[in-house]
Amino acid sequence: MRNSDLDINRLSAYKEDNRLEVKKASGGLPHSIWATYSSFANSEGGLIVLGVEEDKKHQLHVVGVSDSEGLIRDFWNTVNNQQKISLNILTDKMVYEYRIEDKTVIMIEVPHAEREMRPVYIGMDPMKGTYRRNHDGDFHCTREEVAAMYRDASPVSADTHVLTEMDFSVFNVDTIRDYRTRFMQLHQNHAWTNLQDEIFLRRIGAVGISSDDHKIHPTIAGLLMFGNEYEIVRVFPGYFLDYQEQMDDTMRWTHRTTSNSGDWSGNLFDFYFRVISRLVSDLNIPFVLNGITRVDNTELHIALREAMLNSLVHADYYGRQGTIVRRTASMIMFSNPGDMRISFRTAVGGGVSDPRNATLMKMFSLIGIGDRAGMGIPNMIDIWQRLTGYTPIYVSQFSPDRTTMSMQIKAIGDKSAKSNQIGDKSAKSNQIGGKSAISNQIGDKSGDNSTVEQKLDTIIEYMQMHQNVTVSEMADVLSIKASRTRDYIRMLVERGMLIANGANKNRTYSLKRK
Repeated sequence: MRNSDLDINRLSAYKEDNRLEVKKASGGLPHSIWATYSSFANSEGGLIVLGVEEDKKHQLHVVGVSDSEGLIRDFWNTVNNQQKISLNILTDKMVYEYRIEDKTVIMIEVPHAEREMRPVYIGMDPMKGTYRRNHDGDFHCTREEVAAMYRDASPVSADTHVLTEMDFSVFNVDTIRDYRTRFMQLHQNHAWTNLQDEIFLRRIGAVGISSDDHKIHPTIAGLLMFGNEYEIVRVFPGYFLDYQEQMDDTMRWTHRTTSNSGDWSGNLFDFYFRVISRLVSDLNIPFVLNGITRVDNTELHIALREAMLNSLVHADYYGRQGTIVRRTASMIMFSNPGDMRISFRTAVGGGVSDPRNATLMKMFSLIGIGDRAGMGIPNMIDIWQRLTGYTPIYVSQFSPDRTTMSMQIKAIGDKSAKSNQIGDKSAKSNQIGGKSAISNQIGDKSGDNSTVEQKLDTIIEYMQMHQNVTVSEMADVLSIKASRTRDYIRMLVERGMLIANGANKNRTYSLKRK
């Protein structure tokens, strides 16, 4: 049995995120524990505590368990029974007794399951027994979500698949020419620079030999990178690239580029360069000279390119709603279908590179874009924090799966930026269960100097990108307690800027449209 100074007040603090589940367990091992086990494993992990109950006011109370040895024995017997649970991802040290308020409770630390292990499900049918965590509840996954997990579980990157039904006519020749020009400028003496297009495209993974007819055809990566939009949607009906600028609050947008407009290729390569040029064109980026030539490769350029690249190479193009990049006067948002294949904590730690589309990552890296060593995200976060004072905010949503990263830009070039950093810097450290799966503000939160108006601005910016936001979700974004978040939201409601939808526990908030 583990003894510690852990008390119910500290345990209650964990309730602010979605990685804690308490169960009274007075009648034995509760059946509902397995849906929670599945949901934690398929999300970001979490802590299950047996012997604690939650009252109607959502306050936690320790009641203890009477037969801890029996409960632990029943738990191990079930979790190791593959007819009941598809996979046991726990070790002995993750299930243990604990003393709180002189009562015995049982702690079960469920880790984030590696993508090769997912889905973790109940029973024999993954379509019926797979769960995920959303805010403070377990929800049943759709067939679409389960299929996405199985795709991600494959050891082979999905974008290497050869499209036997397609030929070279699906490619945009201008895109291929532009790519090869950039490659040649970066690798002037490379053995590939003088190859014929067909051979060059095979070297970079854009085409491959089909096992069906033993002929060369485009790969998924090649189609996405170099194809014409009307060909891409034949394979990915939900494919859609959308760049929006909203620099004037009185207009829906001041500039927009979409992949289906018909006046350009609509592929990833051309979208990347069209958008990145606009993102950096009027930012207050320090003017740096190399001799007499302006340097367009400052750290802020690098951070923005990395953020843009991550959104494209980590997207699940089988998913819905497309990939969106949105620019406002104070924020840049990158949003793509699909969740992150590794945990947020692993991504932030660096050293692990696991893009959903590894061949696309390779293609971009060959023209000098991206870091294949797994340090791209940590470097991008470090640069943005250091030079702007703001921490990029990652939000992962389910049904459908979606990953969004928001980067505030108000403070770029402002020497006082670091006095405006977003986030409650009374961060919870060494917590059992770790960070929230729904929102992960990455970085140090060791102090809070942001003003009330800055918090309100952050709420408005976030709600411009998301509809029907809950208090707990917004608390994750601000990295403060839900009780304080309610105060900010109440202020915006009183100002007539937000409206409340629903009542009590199911209440959400959205922007009041003019």
